[in-house]
Amino acid sequence: MLKEERQQTILNEVELHNRILLTDIAETLDVSIDTVRRDVKELDGENKLRKVHGGAISLGFTTNSARNTNVYALDEKTAIAKKAIDILKDGAVIFIDGGTTCLELARLIPDHLHLTCFTISLPVAMELSGKPNVTVISVGGRITKEAQIAIGANAIHALSEIKVDYSFIGTGYVDAQYGLTEFDWDIVQMKKAVIKASKKTVLLSISEKLNSQHRYKTCDINTINTMVTELDPEDGLLKAFKNLDIKLL
Repeated sequence: MLKEERQQTILNEVELHNRILLTDIAETLDVSIDTVRRDVKELDGENKLRKVHGGAISLGFTTNSARNTNVYALDEKTAIAKKAIDILKDGAVIFIDGGTTCLELARLIPDHLHLTCFTISLPVAMELSGKPNVTVISVGGRITKEAQIAIGANAIHALSEIKVDYSFIGTGYVDAQYGLTEFDWDIVQMKKAVIKASKKTVLLSISEKLNSQHRYKTCDINTINTMVTELDPEDGLLKAFKNLDIKLL
């Protein structure tokens, strides 16, 4: 495989999943980790992604701006957020996860809607702070430098003491058979705590993540009450999910 092809594959993966591991990409490309490390370093130098310890993250995932044109598949994520807005009810207590799709949801919440919103995401909290009728409660913990979300025992304990009407979460990987998975163990523990703290859980995911999986499992697909994609619910790409106990939007 030519260097240009390798680097395009790396960019595609980092844009889709926001963050990747060098070991995973090396295995996918069937090249050495040193080769991938050199590619990532070069792409970082060209300002196409950001190199981090053991991997890389997308530029859209690192920027503090609430409206960032570097966000991958922004139109699709905006379409998902618009669908999810219809789930919200005045006076509801909700949780909004970190990630670019969840940030779009926070941005689009109408000013007239009265909500109490818990979040582990600093960018989401900042976006919601401008909403006149949203009470924002930041769930504290150790803040990750890349995603700017709280993780760890303190955050998990705080979530164990609440029960929200709806949680809106993202995922790195989703599959009808294997459910929701991630490559980061700490993130999985946070998402498990969020799901446990929710009466109903809503997954926001672009369709490119469908039929993908990684090493650590968050939950079975039927644990999720609703899955929102940019697709029409009758789209053939959602066929594997239609016979499951999950609502598609």
